[in-house]
Amino acid sequence: MRWLVAFALFWGFTASALVIDTKSTALPIEARQTLALIKAGGPFPYSQDGKTFQNREKILPRKERGYYREYTVKTPGAKDRGARRIVAGRDGEYYYTDDHYRSFRRIIE
Repeated sequence: MRWLVAFALFWGFTASALVIDTKSTALPIEARQTLALIKAGGPFPYSQDGKTFQNREKILPRKERGYYREYTVKTPGAKDRGARRIVAGRDGEYYYTDDHYRSFRRIIE
């Protein structure tokens, strides 16, 4: 987590812009529900849930292929999967994006 804060300060971001607390209203209720499903091992509403996230954008820390898995966060009113996702790392870290992988915030509990 220290590297995240150091990165934020170096680039002029506030640390709070890079993290999001599960108790915060900034994390939508649908994301909290998806997080609970991930921790419970499913069942997941979309067939793509649990597939490998390849980190092509190289925003998340670089890890070996298969390290990250992605899960859909329902978007009320969306006719498709929408842009919201949670990406889970094998070591138990979680990241939230609401702009389809353009940016991420690490979820803290």
